[in-house]
Amino acid sequence: MVHKTDLVIIGVSVGLAVGLLIATLVFFGIRWYKRRSHLQSSPHECAASGPAIHESGTVLSESFTNTITVKLSTYPAKTSPLATIYNGKERLTSVSGLLKYSYRDVQKATKNFTTILGQGSFGPVYKAVMPAGEVVAVKALASNSKQGEKEFQTEVSLLGRLHHRNLVNLAGYCVDKGQRMLIYEYMKNGSLASFLYNDKKHTLNWEERLQIALDISHGIQYLHDGVADFGLSKEEVSDGRNSGVKGTYGYIDPVYISTNKFTTKSDIYSFGIILFELITAIHPHQNLAEYVNLAAMSSDGADEILDKKLAGDCDLEEVRSLARIAHRCLHKTPRKRPTIGEVSQAITKLNQKHLMKTESRTTMSFGGEEFSGVVDCIEVQQNQLKRMSSINEG
Repeated sequence: MVHKTDLVIIGVSVGLAVGLLIATLVFFGIRWYKRRSHLQSSPHECAASGPAIHESGTVLSESFTNTITVKLSTYPAKTSPLATIYNGKERLTSVSGLLKYSYRDVQKATKNFTTILGQGSFGPVYKAVMPAGEVVAVKALASNSKQGEKEFQTEVSLLGRLHHRNLVNLAGYCVDKGQRMLIYEYMKNGSLASFLYNDKKHTLNWEERLQIALDISHGIQYLHDGVADFGLSKEEVSDGRNSGVKGTYGYIDPVYISTNKFTTKSDIYSFGIILFELITAIHPHQNLAEYVNLAAMSSDGADEILDKKLAGDCDLEEVRSLARIAHRCLHKTPRKRPTIGEVSQAITKLNQKHLMKTESRTTMSFGGEEFSGVVDCIEVQQNQLKRMSSINEG
């Protein structure tokens, strides 16, 4: 006949086994859920499918604009107030769905062009409040362009077809009174530079900087891989009498400056500079090139130029890995620079490793607490068994 104490021991043992099984299932279930939540979206995902997932987004490449922005979609494209603007009683005419504004409308919206946001190599950029109340950014193009109105409208039509979650959307244009202006959605979060160089703003942590680098690479990859389908992919060559070099000083490929020949590898160089900006928070105008050369002298040289705000809060091996990618982008021989697809893939792998490390630390911390509780429970029940055994023997 089975002793009563034996039955108690068997019951407690079964209970412990079931408890351990449940804790294990919970542990691995949480790991699976977190890993699934970190899956990266395709670099070719289109912005029109919905608002951007990440607020830290970015940029058209240097071949289209020299403004780097942090993107935040405030409304889906289909419900944008830009889709329902009226000029008096008549809807504004458009080309390929883009709204065409008169010079007078833009002049009024920019308070006679006094609301300047910045100055680029292609012309000034203004903040504007349009008739329906929506806020946009107006980029005024240089008036000395030899491009005719028909060619300009054709280019605008093609630019209007570019839609990607990491590209600033072209919302309209103005070609009037000899002026040519492009109207983009306004990025209210400001530029990447405003986060890197403004102490009053939120400091970007390492994970955010990695994500920004990845988002930028996706935007450029979309342009390099897909723009050819729209007939915009071409090398830009100018004659020696009138230099056609366009771009922001510090980001321009030296080969482009010396040859006046622009290729996709010129974009790669500019992106390499941006990667070092993310690592160092040093502006190209502040001798960034010298710091980059310093970092190239040793395998851990990037440690010496790392943004002090990140000290102790990031994995130095990850910093070195990103610096190696950036160095490849800055190779003095364009053909030896990687393609944007290769760069994007390398940053994706680096970002995934970072997320897995972060997830592992978080999961282990949670799992440790869970298993610690189970162990405590086992110890309590073992003590109870000992007391029951001693009572039985007595």
